[in-house]
Amino acid sequence: MLSLRPGTRIFISTAPTDMRKGFDGLSAIVEHQWDTSPLSGDLFVFSNRRQTLLKLLYWDTDGYAIWYKRLECGTFRIPQPTAEGRIELTAAKLAMILEGIDIANTRKRKRYRR
Repeated sequence: MLSLRPGTRIFISTAPTDMRKGFDGLSAIVEHQWDTSPLSGDLFVFSNRRQTLLKLLYWDTDGYAIWYKRLECGTFRIPQPTAEGRIELTAAKLAMILEGIDIANTRKRKRYRR
């Protein structure tokens, strides 16, 4: 499984991405469309139109790394498209997406009172 450093931000693309893109193509999306540095150490998640493939791009201190997952059956449940084209996720929500859980139908319970 993928291990993340504390403080790593996770961004997921809400628009389909051409899965033929590699390191340079995905980092260009991050830099030019999202106006974010792909060298920041953050994790960037992309899916195809059918939502059966996911690619995770991140900078691993000395070079880019891509983590890739293909489903043989079923689809990933990617959050609804936004005007910005991406949303920020927690590591827990990313884990749920990778496990096949629809995060739109989950609810976080209140943990404290003010």
